[in-house]
Amino acid sequence: MYNNNEVISYLQANRILALKLDHAVSAVGQQVINQVDTLGKGATRLLYYTSCFTDEYNDVCQQQKTEDIRFRDAVYKVIPHGDVIYDMLRIYFEEIFKYRTSEQIEHIKQCLMVVNIHIAASSLTSAGFTLAVASSVRIGLNLSLEISALAGTWASRGIAAVGVYGVVQKAADTAHRLHIQFPAYYSALYAQGLEMLYFLIEPVFQKAGAIEAQWASDNDIVGIISRMIQ
Repeated sequence: MYNNNEVISYLQANRILALKLDHAVSAVGQQVINQVDTLGKGATRLLYYTSCFTDEYNDVCQQQKTEDIRFRDAVYKVIPHGDVIYDMLRIYFEEIFKYRTSEQIEHIKQCLMVVNIHIAASSLTSAGFTLAVASSVRIGLNLSLEISALAGTWASRGIAAVGVYGVVQKAADTAHRLHIQFPAYYSALYAQGLEMLYFLIEPVFQKAGAIEAQWASDNDIVGIISRMIQ
């Protein structure tokens, strides 16, 4: 089984593992642009917490607290777990192959072989093929997680807190987009406490057009899988 070294290194570099997010109120080139954007999002999120002192914005405050707790809990899953990226891929392909027949799955497998992608599935049930495809994509995934560009390391404790909250805001924004774009996948991730980590793989899903798979033909799915791997 794979490990979470990339994810853990990112979280440690940004001091996310060291901060208690549910108590945070008390508590060059494109990369620089992304870091500034992250700090801006973090500052905005912390500013929104001032709404906790006004009744009319109490719902905003409560929503952010819920997101913080779910992000914290998702991060805790990374440390003892085998591979959260694989889990998110597996859940995705479970949704994609859930209602496809053995004949459709065989067609997808044959089309993948044509483009030199061989799925070693012991059976052509949707469950068996899901695990095989998720494993193959995870192995061949052209995925750096792009986590180094999401947020840098910050020298002072205050800037670190803002930066961490920028990451939380990115995670919340990404989860919200997924909720709108692919509700079934969002719900499946939410049930496993992983929706706030979807931001780690969203760039790959966007590049591959993976969200469109909920309406895609078998041939379209072949293209999505190919773009994820190649």
